Amino acid sequence: MSAIRLLPDLLINQIAAGEVIERPAAALKELLENSLDAGATDIAVQLESGGIKLLRVRDNGKGIARYELKLALMRHATSKIASLADLQQVASMGFRGEALASIAAVAQLTLTSRIASDTHAWKIEAADGHLDESAPASHAQGTTVEIRELYFNTPARRKFLKTESTEFAWCEEAFKRIALSRPDVAFSLQHNGKTIWQLPSALPPSNFPPEGGRTVAPSPPGVTSDLAGVIGQPSRMANSPIRGLGWGSAALKRVAAVLGDEFGQAAVTVSRNAANLSLHGLAALPAYSRSNRDAQYFFVNGRFVRDKVASHALRQAYQDILHHQRHPAFVLFLTLPPEQVDVNVHPAKSEVRFRESQGIHQFIFHTLQQALAIPASGQDSRASISPQPASFIPTQQNISLGIAQSAAAYQVWEAFANPSSPPQPLPTSPYQGRSDGAIFPPDGTTSHSTRLSRNDSSVAGYDKGGLRGVGFPFPVSPNEFPLGFALAQLSGIYILAQNSHGLIVVDMHAAHERIVYEQLKTSLDTEKIATQPLLIPVSFFADTLDIATAEEEHAALKRLGFDIVPLSPTTLAVRAMPVLLKQSEAEAAARDVLDELREFGASRVLTERRNELLSTLACHGAVRANRILSITEMNALLRKMEQTERSGQCNHGRPTWFQLSLNHLDKMFMRGQ
Repeated sequence: MSAIRLLPDLLINQIAAGEVIERPAAALKELLENSLDAGATDIAVQLESGGIKLLRVRDNGKGIARYELKLALMRHATSKIASLADLQQVASMGFRGEALASIAAVAQLTLTSRIASDTHAWKIEAADGHLDESAPASHAQGTTVEIRELYFNTPARRKFLKTESTEFAWCEEAFKRIALSRPDVAFSLQHNGKTIWQLPSALPPSNFPPEGGRTVAPSPPGVTSDLAGVIGQPSRMANSPIRGLGWGSAALKRVAAVLGDEFGQAAVTVSRNAANLSLHGLAALPAYSRSNRDAQYFFVNGRFVRDKVASHALRQAYQDILHHQRHPAFVLFLTLPPEQVDVNVHPAKSEVRFRESQGIHQFIFHTLQQALAIPASGQDSRASISPQPASFIPTQQNISLGIAQSAAAYQVWEAFANPSSPPQPLPTSPYQGRSDGAIFPPDGTTSHSTRLSRNDSSVAGYDKGGLRGVGFPFPVSPNEFPLGFALAQLSGIYILAQNSHGLIVVDMHAAHERIVYEQLKTSLDTEKIATQPLLIPVSFFADTLDIATAEEEHAALKRLGFDIVPLSPTTLAVRAMPVLLKQSEAEAAARDVLDELREFGASRVLTERRNELLSTLACHGAVRANRILSITEMNALLRKMEQTERSGQCNHGRPTWFQLSLNHLDKMFMRGQ
């Protein structure tokens, strides 16, 4: 057995480099964080061969004094902390003083820097553990770190590096993460002499996080930065609190520049402050889901992290709106006091540990769940939808779908669906019927801006009230019914509707499934699931386990709205079931409930398995394909979609409706060309 001895400094640094500097992207991350800690407002990155041959980072920060250059390359030398108290509430990106020393041990490093009081810059070179003396150099205020031939002296480690394109992809990802976290800083990235990214500063650094939005410089050609899809898209952002977000304008512009307009068009705003916690950002709706996690950016106090607590909370928020094995996309910024989070738990500082992890989990989960709980109209769930009259028309069509249609909307469409039977005025309607089919305001005015007849040729060209070319048979606000009114049914599957923007196509089964699902969840939460006794009980063959389950879990079945009793040793009968479900699906629904109870038990079914079971039951209760709906039923479904949370996606995460704008239709038919 050999004697215990101290390891040489070079070997110590090389061991540390194996943990901290895994690949060029890790070195780039460390250098970018150092630049941010130095107060830089403009950072330029140059790479060659994916960062293996050359990695250069230049910034305009405060710089390093000549007498500190050597110290900066020594292990555990830092200006960011001085005591345990500093470590427990560290707010800087770096704090260990390991990165530069580790890089210098496995690469050829040149450090050039100038502080404001010096007349010229100084540089120092390091290679294979040897430090040269500092020498004069030409450089503006700030610092440049140049790394050449990473792992040149450890060939075994260098063999583990991937191809140039792979290493560059990792470097670009590290660059994007840092750029997203600091919209107040200008960033640029070159690879093999070609400019890949050019991101201008969005606001003065002294105002980060900014107070209110500002006008920012546009991105150069080739870099998408148009925020029309993020803050101008009426169906998702018009009613959001984006204008009240302190970080909003600048951060959103940077997000749009880095992730593109497609993400912005599919995203909803996330914004919540509670006590000393703050969560802001953008979360994409399930229609933008990905096959991998490449569009997930979660920052804690400006630091990109992969945290198990946050990841679980985010998955839970998406659990009943995301399709199968797809992954959500988001850019979220969590801010909390530094002493409430430990960042010193991973060599690369990519993981954190919250001191109150359960509270953080609930805060993230509820904030994101609320942000995603938007009706199909795209309005925030907290925003008020146009008030509907309290009375309803109890027609058989409405009852068959389990959806009530407002009296006002019913009367308006009956006037045009049944010309031979003009409607009678209803006290709950804002308009009064006329025998000629015209709809008038209560005051009886007959101006062209308010009067439209069913046979009026001006309907097709109606351009009053901001509804150019919509052809609504009556004056209506574009925001009153965001999903418009039904025109027809296509192939017994889709509803075609018309709104102020053009054509709406609705998957009626998927939409109705979400509505029934949300109603079942609400009813179960309040323990008020309405039960419908069956006039003729539905009996079916069952094995002994099903019969035993029905007897043992009778209380759980009753809570779910079912009354299932054994008729014989091999037969069960459904005597009652939830009103929201179809009676024709009684046997299938009963079997699904019994299977869940038998496999998981009542306690798990009513807690952690609740959503899965209710989703299955909602599928039984939803309208099926090839079911012919009346115009009244279709409009009732549209109105309910506008009032139901998450109705933009079915229970499995598939979209329930799409909008085809008039401009898109004009292009398809080459109108105006």
